[in-house]
Amino acid sequence: MAELVEITPEQLHARIAKGDRPIVLDVREQGEIEIAAFPGAVHIPMNDIPSRIGELVAEDEIVVVCHHGMRSAHVAMYLAGNGFARVLNLTGGIDAWSETVDPSVPRY
Repeated sequence: MAELVEITPEQLHARIAKGDRPIVLDVREQGEIEIAAFPGAVHIPMNDIPSRIGELVAEDEIVVVCHHGMRSAHVAMYLAGNGFARVLNLTGGIDAWSETVDPSVPRY
């Protein structure tokens, strides 16, 4: 079984600030995105991942994001188990991102 690799909001922010551009995959539902969007993220709801996995490139580095980090952890493990070697789970999700990196993102 693949191992879950985590990245903190602060680590992701630092990497983006220095020019790294991992694919941010937001797996929340549309209504959640409307409340608090993650800038520049690709949006594929968790339940759509199996049928839309072809929209992702297995060689890309992908940071998976949800509300608190639980759904994204499941998706990250699913992707890792399906040949995606560079998958990270955002610890604490968009809620932690809002709390520690960007307070302009609404919390819900």
